[in-house]
Amino acid sequence: LAAAGAAVGAGSAVWVLGGREGPPESLHFRLADGAAAVLRLLDAERAHNLSIWAAARGLAPVHKAPDPPVLACAPWGRPLPNPLGLAAGYDKGGECPGAMLRMGFGLVELGSVTPQPQPGNSKPRIFRIFCQGGSDLAVVNRCGFNSEGLEVVGNRLRSQGLHGGAGRPRGVLEGGRLVGVNLGKNKTSDDALEDYRAGVRALAPFAGYLVVNVSSPNTPGLRALQGRRRLAQLLQGVKDELARTMPDPAERPPLLVKVAPDLSDRERRDIANVALSVGVDGMVVSNTTITRPGDLALVCANGQEEGGLSGTPLMEPSTECLRDMYRLTGGKLTLVGVGGIASGEDAYRKIRAGASLVQLYTALAFKGPGLVPRIKRELAELLERDGFASVEEAVGADHRKR
Repeated sequence: LAAAGAAVGAGSAVWVLGGREGPPESLHFRLADGAAAVLRLLDAERAHNLSIWAAARGLAPVHKAPDPPVLACAPWGRPLPNPLGLAAGYDKGGECPGAMLRMGFGLVELGSVTPQPQPGNSKPRIFRIFCQGGSDLAVVNRCGFNSEGLEVVGNRLRSQGLHGGAGRPRGVLEGGRLVGVNLGKNKTSDDALEDYRAGVRALAPFAGYLVVNVSSPNTPGLRALQGRRRLAQLLQGVKDELARTMPDPAERPPLLVKVAPDLSDRERRDIANVALSVGVDGMVVSNTTITRPGDLALVCANGQEEGGLSGTPLMEPSTECLRDMYRLTGGKLTLVGVGGIASGEDAYRKIRAGASLVQLYTALAFKGPGLVPRIKRELAELLERDGFASVEEAVGADHRKR
């Protein structure tokens, strides 16, 4: 989701007022949720930055209650208490992954991180979408990979202990929960492969998994890397660099590619074939969309702004893309379902369509931190209702019915 949901700060900064600990329905989480309405009065990016500042200083609410056992999963053989993740774009610089994990996520994805620092596109560049009736929780962003660069982010991740040691594997925090790293390319770079190789060399030692982002709509030419030939060369080059950087296969983080929802049937087939032939470990499906589903652009304030759209209007197209990718890869890859998740039912639909893990971001901006334990509770209830002993049993269930 890149920075598409930066308004998540609307539910975050008053974590300070809510205190730090408590069960999911405690006053602390309720106060934090109530802050969403307050901070939506601020500019979206300013609210986002304020929330990062608060979380990095230990002011986020903490969800201490154990997750329902039915949510336990083990992507790539790495045990997690739940499959719910925070999508890339919120913590671009790796400032507060521990705080977000303590909120209840099973994994967080940092970035996108570019080799050299770059400011991104001019401001304002993040726009909340407001529709009559408030049914659409959506954001348009055109941030353009604003990033502090590999050196700054790498030093920050090292200082947080993500390089492992003392019996703890690399890329994990808070009881083994995963911290993924999303890699991007610089806007002015003429060598995309070298940019991603640089990202591997600098950040693979700190990553619970690595994502090659070739699908942001806000960096010129980036989505062209999803073409079959260029993608195969890129992913093979990145995979080779990962092997050189970390010769021990047991130490290497899983390698994923993040794709767009705006793909033709042929493009989806090509990407699936490349992913299988190169041997990546998974896909993140999907990034933001450049389309405006329905009449959103006509009837919603800010709906005509240029950039990538995230939030509830993305749920259907991103889930359709996810379903296709699961079918086209024969369920052989670990898929991360992203786009439009705002409830346990949404997460469940992604899982049944083929996602082993799910991520959200934009809905958190509008609903606040209490959404995290709420989704986990709802998802567990749905799994148990349908007789699944674990979330992994439900992955791809819709395909088995046919």
